[in-house]
Amino acid sequence: MQLPSPAWSLKPLAVCALLALLPPVAAGQEKTLRIAMTVADVPRTLGQPDQGFEGNRFTGIPIYDSLTQWDLSKADAPSVVIPALATSWAVDAKDRTRWVFKLRPGVKFHDGSAFDADAVVWNVAKVLDKEAPQFDPSQVGVTVSRMPTLRSARKIDELTVELTTSEPDAFLPINLTNLFMASPAHWGAKLRAVAASVAAPAERAKAAWTAFAADPAGSGPFRVTRFVARERLELAANRGYWDAGRVPQIDKVVLLPMPEANARTAALLGGQVDWIEAPAPDAMQQIRQRGFKIYANAQPHVWPWQLSFVEGSPWLDKRVRQAANLCVDRGGLKQLLGGMMAEPKGTVGPGHPWWGNPKFDLRYDVKAAQALMEQAGFSAAKPVKVKVQISASGSGQMQPLPMNEFVQQSLKQCFFDVQFDVIEWNTLFTNWRKGAKDPAANGANATNVSFAAMDPFFAMARFVSTRSFPPVSNNWGYYGSPAVDRLVADARTSFDDKARDAALARLHAHIVDDAPFVWIAHDVGPRALSAKVRNVVQPKSWFIDIATMRLD
Repeated sequence: MQLPSPAWSLKPLAVCALLALLPPVAAGQEKTLRIAMTVADVPRTLGQPDQGFEGNRFTGIPIYDSLTQWDLSKADAPSVVIPALATSWAVDAKDRTRWVFKLRPGVKFHDGSAFDADAVVWNVAKVLDKEAPQFDPSQVGVTVSRMPTLRSARKIDELTVELTTSEPDAFLPINLTNLFMASPAHWGAKLRAVAASVAAPAERAKAAWTAFAADPAGSGPFRVTRFVARERLELAANRGYWDAGRVPQIDKVVLLPMPEANARTAALLGGQVDWIEAPAPDAMQQIRQRGFKIYANAQPHVWPWQLSFVEGSPWLDKRVRQAANLCVDRGGLKQLLGGMMAEPKGTVGPGHPWWGNPKFDLRYDVKAAQALMEQAGFSAAKPVKVKVQISASGSGQMQPLPMNEFVQQSLKQCFFDVQFDVIEWNTLFTNWRKGAKDPAANGANATNVSFAAMDPFFAMARFVSTRSFPPVSNNWGYYGSPAVDRLVADARTSFDDKARDAALARLHAHIVDDAPFVWIAHDVGPRALSAKVRNVVQPKSWFIDIATMRLD
């Protein structure tokens, strides 16, 4: 099947016209880093970004801080959670739904107001408390599904806060990397500014958040100076940032949405940007020859098809699921991508603490796949029809059109008749939370949304727990069973690291053997940067830290 080009895909002449609007920075001017993102629009800036984790990467982490954060300082070791706005935390030994977080003193938001326990309580309420004046439904979907057990926050003193969960949850400190702290005082000023012209409280809150998004205040290493929807976001260094090791040396960052890989590559080669995400694979050699640097690293990031288990789905038969996993020519796909992927053996790989040694081996074995399909009643004359909802670009989606076309052809030899429903990335991401039963699925029985796998909830629990059925979280296909729920509970209630890893290993082995995904690729996060960008650390993470970089 020939996939349609997205409506906003740019032709070469149009790309040249667009790039003419982005003149190179002259010598002696402020040090400006220009980045071309894969998304079609600037991720939201109001505190809880959209556009998947590319939003967290470019408008979350640079502008805001969270109580905990990922250590992005190492290229040779997995990223781990470290203190950020919280200096320490502990769960109550007698009541493991109660956590106490000690907060960092002396932190200021970009508007000059202080970060304290009141700010934490306010930011939890913005996504959890429907009665709070600052409650914003538009931020709920991209937040609550990432920390589903958090229920409330209570101030103990100025620098101590209590967080409670609906059940014992050892994953909470990891989940909190996704809750970014916005300035309550700055939002309050926006609310007062719109109060005279907007009568209804809910509409006032919405208007205040709209105004806040255009002029936001976090406490991160960069602050917003200009925002033009669908065009650009400009950030300036926050010289008063609380972490001396992350006070930016770059004066200004310009973020440009550019969803088409060839357009991004042309922008880099033409000197209009300094950094592009996901370069066009067939341009890798030219990019290197022109003196640019390509960074890549194995990272916990999965590029799969997530399968539907609703009534009538062809994936209800385990033999069909395993056959699809055996019929994907991952080595050929890696060659297509210029080597810029890793071949998966599951959500994590052998040697990982969560591996668990599953019995089903993900490999390329057409004969074994065909045998399973024949047992299930399918053949070349009687193929199984499957429909996959995919995007044409987007955060972490690598090269979704050519990759899906390749998988489509690979599966054809094993009696799969694959059709695609190609939609815009942010719509696909929204549909992911709505689930396979929702009309938005448009009859698809699989979805292609990539995901980060450094957090055990993100990596596994949210896709297989029956408590994560839509709209709670991302169990899009309604997969699950009492046995799987017990395995998830074992992991979630293990507060000792070794015990938790052992429980997660049992869960991972079960998932791989039961195959609720077609595991297609692990991303290595390729990005191409100008040689003048220095001190670049490409961590083993979906994220990257701009604050520590330098620009010649």
